[in-house]
Amino acid sequence: VAIIAIIASIAIPNLLSARLNANESAAIDTLKNISSGQSQCQASGVIDVNGNGQGEYGFFGELSGRIAVRNNTGATQTISPPVLSTAFGNITAQSNVARSGYLFRMYLPSATGAGVIEDTAGGDATNDNGVDAGQAETLWCCYAWPQVQGNSGKRAFFVNQSGDVHATNGIGVAYNGTVTIPPQNAAFLATTSGFMGDRVSSNATGADGNFWVVVQ
Repeated sequence: VAIIAIIASIAIPNLLSARLNANESAAIDTLKNISSGQSQCQASGVIDVNGNGQGEYGFFGELSGRIAVRNNTGATQTISPPVLSTAFGNITAQSNVARSGYLFRMYLPSATGAGVIEDTAGGDATNDNGVDAGQAETLWCCYAWPQVQGNSGKRAFFVNQSGDVHATNGIGVAYNGTVTIPPQNAAFLATTSGFMGDRVSSNATGADGNFWVVVQ
């Protein structure tokens, strides 16, 4: 019994640590896939609300092909084939997507550059959430954080149109499921509206007080 207890005291923490590391690695890979999907969406021009021929970035519901893309014609076109898994069309009531122990939230810009979250039906078909077509041609960002802090993951992550994934260990603020959600400008240097067009906190302290570093 004593031997089993000793083995368990060693093995269980190692198993928990391995799960945390696996979830964090999966979150990083997912953000990279999201970045790739956004690039494909924008380059294809499938979302072009203002009709100027310049493609725009999309929400999860659109990227996953689960709902029609935003448009100004009333058409019901979807991205086919989708650039993300259809699982990303499962938007929670808090406008998040749950994947491998992490929550993901997409932001698209308003006319002032502030972040607009996805509606719970996925996407923003009538643009009533305030997404600005011109700004959405160049700006987007996405956060990922643990569903259960310390259990499904420890670090929070961020990516935007630059394609660089950033991470924070949450010493200032530890993000935790729907209890503590990253604010819109968490990983940005600016603390005012218009933050999505400002510099990201690359190897610097963000607006949330956490130190954000580029994941290598």
